[in-house]
Amino acid sequence: MLPQFLSQKFRFWSFVSMVLLVFVHGYNLNERYMQPWTTPGESLTFTSFTEYFLANGIFRFRIPMLFIISGFLYAMHDQIPNKQRIPKRLRTLLIPYLLWSAFGLLLTFALEFFPYTRNLVAGSHIVQVDQSRLLVHDYRWYEIAGRWLFFPVSYQLWFIRVLLIYNLAYPALRWCVTHPTAQLVFFSIVTLLWISTEGFIFFEGEGLLFFSMGIWMQKTNFNIETPNRWLRPGSWGLVFILFSVAKTWLAFEGETILGNAVYPILTIMHKLVVVSGLVACWYGLDRLVGWAMSRSWFVWLSAFSFFIYTMHVPIVAFAIDGVLAWLPPISSYRILTFIFLPLTVIAVSIGTGALFRSILPKTYSILTGGRGI
Repeated sequence: MLPQFLSQKFRFWSFVSMVLLVFVHGYNLNERYMQPWTTPGESLTFTSFTEYFLANGIFRFRIPMLFIISGFLYAMHDQIPNKQRIPKRLRTLLIPYLLWSAFGLLLTFALEFFPYTRNLVAGSHIVQVDQSRLLVHDYRWYEIAGRWLFFPVSYQLWFIRVLLIYNLAYPALRWCVTHPTAQLVFFSIVTLLWISTEGFIFFEGEGLLFFSMGIWMQKTNFNIETPNRWLRPGSWGLVFILFSVAKTWLAFEGETILGNAVYPILTIMHKLVVVSGLVACWYGLDRLVGWAMSRSWFVWLSAFSFFIYTMHVPIVAFAIDGVLAWLPPISSYRILTFIFLPLTVIAVSIGTGALFRSILPKTYSILTGGRGI
C-alpha cells in the first residue's frame, strides 16, 4: 500500500507527463521529428529557441518518469503470480492499444476524403510509405494491418506496446535487476541501449532502462520520498536548466562550429538533461504536487490523463500546418500555435473523455482500460 502523498505524486506526474507530451507533439519548427541529436534546420530566434528548449529539452523527462512509475507499481504486486496478472494487462493495455490505433487509422482515412484535410495528412508525412504514397488510401492491405498492429498512426501508442511487453517479461526483468551476478551486466547493457537510443519494435533503450529502474527501486526499498546527498534537487535542477540551455544553443549553432561532431555531443547532453530533470522534478517539486493535489479541480482533471494521451495524436499533428496557415504571419504566430494548439487539444480531449464517462461509462472504461472511472 502506497503512502497517500506518494500515491498523489504518482498521479500528479502521470497527468503532467501526458500534458507535456501534447506540447512536445505540438512542436512546429521545420524539423518536426525530434531525436536527441536533432538540429532544427533554421535560424535561432526567440520562438525557435523556446520551442526547442521546451520540447526537446525541459519536457523530455516525462516518458522516463512514466516508465519508472509503471515499473515501480507493477513490482508492488508480486503476491499475485505474473501469469495471473497478464489477462488483466491485456484488458488494460492491449485492448485500448488496438482500439485507439484503429481510431487514428480510421480518422486519417476519413480526413483523406476532403481536399483540405487530405493535404494536411499528406503534408504531415505521418502515414507516408514512400515518395509517391503519402496517404492511407495508397496502402496495401498488409500495410494497413502493420499500421494498426505495430506502427500506429497514433504514434504515441508505442509506450503501451512496449509496456505490455515489459509486463510479459517481468519475471525475467525482476531477476536481472535483483540477482547480484546479473545486475551489473544487465544495467550496463540497457544503459548503453539508452545512451545510443537503439532498440527494436518490442524492446527499446529508454523504456527498458527506466521500467527496470522502477522495479529495482521497489525491490530494494530505494527511498523515493526523500533524496539522499547524491540526489539533492537543487544541484540537479541547476544541471537541468544549464544543460537544456546549452543543448538548445548547440543545436542551432553547433554544426557550424563542430561539424558532425555536434551530434554525439547533443545526444550525451540530452541524456544528462533527462536524468537531471527526473531527479530535480521528482524530489524538488513536492510543494507543487501538494498544492495541486489538494485542489478538487486538478484531481478531477488528472482522471483524464489516459484520454489525453490516447486522443491527442494524430489530431495535433495534422492541425499544426492548418493552424499555421490560418494565422496571419505576425512575428509571434508560431509560438502562439505552440502554446494554444496543445491547450485546445487537451481541452477537447478532457471534454470528450468527460462526455464519454458521463453518457457511456462502459465504453469509456473499455477505451481507457478502466482508468479514471
